[in-house]
Amino acid sequence: MAKHEEVKDGVIFPIGAKNDAYAQYFIGQSYLNGLVGGDPGVNVSVGLVTFEPGCRNNWHIHRDGYQILLVTGGEGWYQEEGKPARFLKQGDVVTTHDGVKHWHGASNASWFEHIAITAGKPEWLEPVSDEQYTAV
Repeated sequence: MAKHEEVKDGVIFPIGAKNDAYAQYFIGQSYLNGLVGGDPGVNVSVGLVTFEPGCRNNWHIHRDGYQILLVTGGEGWYQEEGKPARFLKQGDVVTTHDGVKHWHGASNASWFEHIAITAGKPEWLEPVSDEQYTAV
């Protein structure tokens, strides 16, 4: 049984639907609950992203913007290219600046969720290899 099973029911906000729209940019299953987006007067999106154990997104860059992650449950990882991975748990906050190559996702033994506040456009890159992921 995975750690932090309560995350799959949502900790603060309900878990979203399977993240089929972005599935090509993830290894494993993620879920997305879009909290803010689609308002032309607001150039930011806010979404709850939930990761099953072992799920992570591809390396990516935010262009003309930034991303702030507010960890709301479970255990996961965040890594910027060329830096050691950072272990994440509930209450942690990560700020990713414009143009910084990075990835984030669940630990291999735990569910994980964060609220992603994103301005700008993501540029999706290569997957995080199993070797890179297990090395953290």
